Amino acid sequence: MTSTSCETRPFRAADLGTLVVMAWSGGAPDGDMPYLLAYSLGNGASGPEASSAAVERLLLSTGLSIGEELVDAAGRPSLPISLLVEAGRAVVTMPHLNAQCLPPPEWLAAVGRRGHAYLVFTTRPWPAAKPGKPVTPETLAAFAGAEETLKAAAHVLLPARSLRG
Repeated sequence: MTSTSCETRPFRAADLGTLVVMAWSGGAPDGDMPYLLAYSLGNGASGPEASSAAVERLLLSTGLSIGEELVDAAGRPSLPISLLVEAGRAVVTMPHLNAQCLPPPEWLAAVGRRGHAYLVFTTRPWPAAKPGKPVTPETLAAFAGAEETLKAAAHVLLPARSLRG
């Protein structure tokens, strides 16, 4: 007789490594779409594989799925993830983390028109794209648009909230 262990590994923020959020806007049939890409550098305490697994645990514990399904957070008010756009910053909040970035003006304009942003939160580490280092549009497109990145990500339309009523 065989048995299977159902061990649930506790969440450890150190396993995530450095989390980065990057904002850009891109053409869509109905105007620019504001995108957010969230990823780990893969530099967690136990290495890139553990960072990837920690991001996956974080996303699944939040009620998101990994793959190509797009979740509209406006239709799931109990989803514990939010986007605050205030004072030129975008802040993504979810259990265990708050991440922010300074989006470009065209992103802010697009999120202002649409009222939401498209978050791609991938479990795929991207060690080359460190905070403060410029990333060319071609490099961003190659990583963010790669099938490997998209299939390893949660996809969420996040309503943009502000502190103003």
